[in-house]
Formats: sequence, structure tokens, C-alpha cells
Amino acid sequence: MVESTEQLAVWCAGEDWCPVTSTAMLIGKKWHTVVLHRLLANGPLGFNALKEEVGGISSKVLSDVLEDLESKHLIQREIVNEKPVRVEYSLTELGESLEPVIQEMAAWGQEHLMPATDESSSIA
Repeated sequence: MVESTEQLAVWCAGEDWCPVTSTAMLIGKKWHTVVLHRLLANGPLGFNALKEEVGGISSKVLSDVLEDLESKHLIQREIVNEKPVRVEYSLTELGESLEPVIQEMAAWGQEHLMPATDESSSIA
């Protein structure tokens, strides 16, 4: 369990649906769950390696996603003192605690969604 000092604020206190909605708003953006999933699967990654693992994401969008996930304390950015100096992204304890959620999302999708085709690969 994540310590209470690492808990995030909600915007709909007192409503029974609040935890679901707040969590969905936290990770529900298109690339957020993909980045979290790739970091769960691969461990810490540099920017270019993460971009390659995600696939189909621009550098600008990935940079924005990483900044947002870092501001939400789900990932951390570490400068690795090697030559050349590089940046590595990894999950925080709070980010790692999303593993069962991400795994269940993947399992649900595999069971209930049709495979994407080249002609139509988005949900309408």
C-alpha cells in the first residue's frame, strides 16, 4: 500500500464514484497508460528507448506526457551521469501501484476488443 503522504487529491470528495473518476482522469489520457505500461514491462528507459517502445508518438507529445506523469508523481526523471549524460524515466512507488489496474485493462481489452485493422484502428 502506498503511504498516505503519497496520496493524490481528488476533485469530487464525498461521492461514491469519486475514486473511479479521479483515477480515470489521472491515467485516462491516450498515451498516459501506454507509457505506464511500457515502463512496467521494461523498467527504466531513456527518452529515445521509451519513444521506440511506445511507437506512434511524437517527441513533443511524449515529452508532454512524461512531464504530466512526473507532475502527478507517477514517474520520476533521473539524470544518469554517464558520458554522454542522459535522462532515464522510471516509475515511482505510486506509479508501480497502478500495475494491477494496467494489467486488468490489458486483460479486459484482449477479451472484449476486436484486433485493430489497418483500415480502422480506433474506437468510435
